[in-house]
Amino acid sequence: MLIRRKPDIPSSEITDEKVYWNRRAFIRAAAGAGALALGAPVVNRLVAAAAGGRRDGGGQQGALEDKLNTYEEITTYNNFYEFGTGKGDPAKYAHTLRPRPWTVEVTGEVHRPRVYDIDELLKLFPLEERVYRLRCVEAWSMVIPWEGFPLASLLERVEPTSHARFVEFTTLYDPEQMPGQRRAVLPWPYVEGLRLDEAMHPLTILAAGLYGKVLPNQNGAPLRLVVPWKYGFKSIKSIVRIRLVREQPRTTWNLVAPHEYGFYANVNPDVDHPRWSQKRERRIGELFKRPTLFLNGYADQVAHLYAGMDLRKYF
Repeated sequence: MLIRRKPDIPSSEITDEKVYWNRRAFIRAAAGAGALALGAPVVNRLVAAAAGGRRDGGGQQGALEDKLNTYEEITTYNNFYEFGTGKGDPAKYAHTLRPRPWTVEVTGEVHRPRVYDIDELLKLFPLEERVYRLRCVEAWSMVIPWEGFPLASLLERVEPTSHARFVEFTTLYDPEQMPGQRRAVLPWPYVEGLRLDEAMHPLTILAAGLYGKVLPNQNGAPLRLVVPWKYGFKSIKSIVRIRLVREQPRTTWNLVAPHEYGFYANVNPDVDHPRWSQKRERRIGELFKRPTLFLNGYADQVAHLYAGMDLRKYF
C-alpha cells in the first residue's frame, strides 16, 4: 500500500466544495494533532503498518515507489456503465447525477438497521487519506489518493448478527439520473458483494473523496467501495444500500458472465481472463506494461483470508 504526501491542487480546480472539505479538514486536524494543518495527510497507524514496503524498493516489490495518477487521469478514464460503456463517457455524462440529497440504507442481518443521510454518515466517520492501487480487469491500473473511512466502522455500528456471512451492496437505480440504465447493457441496479471478513478488513474502505476533494460523480459520488486487492468492478459506486446476508449475493458481473467474472475477483496474475492475459498491466499515463502483483501487492495483509482455498476455482 502507498502512503504519500498530498500534492498541491491547482487553484483552478478548487470550487465551492472547499467549504465542505474545510469542515472535514477541521475534524481531521483535531483528531490528528494538527497534522493536516501542516499539509500532511492523516494516516492511521494500522494503514501505515500495512504499507509493508520500503522506499528502497523492498517489501511490497517497490510499491512505495509508485507515482500517483493525476486528478485528470483519475476523473476522465473510468468504468461506470450507468453513464455509458466508453471510458470517457462517465466524465461526459455523469453531471446528471444528483449526489445530494442521498441516503444509504444498512439492513439485513444486523441488530440495529439504519438509514443514514450521507452528510450524517460523514460526520460520524472522519475521513482518512489512503493511497491505493485500483486495478481493472481489462489489465489497466491507477494509483489513487482516496479520502475514506473503514467499512468495518459502519458495520460495527449496526451490529451484525451471528448469521451474517456476506455483505451485499447496491447502486442507485434511476435512469433519469443515470442514462446508461436506459439500455439493457447489464441487469440494473448494479449489485456487488464481499464475504464478511473481507468487508471487515481494515484495507476495505468507503470513499467519499479523492485528492482532497469531494468524490466526482464519475468516480462514484457520493459514496463508493474501495477494495484494493480486488479487480475494480468489485468496488461498487454510488451506493444506496448495504445489506448483510446469510448467503453469497448474486452479483451483477458474476450473473452476466460467471466464466469471466468470479465472485471473489482477487487480482491474480496466474488466472487469466478468458479473453486476455492478466499477467501484466498498464498503469494509466505510462507507455510500457509492468508485471501484475498477486493480490495487487497486498498479499502480506490479506492472503490469510484465502488460506486453503483453490484460487483458480474461487477466482
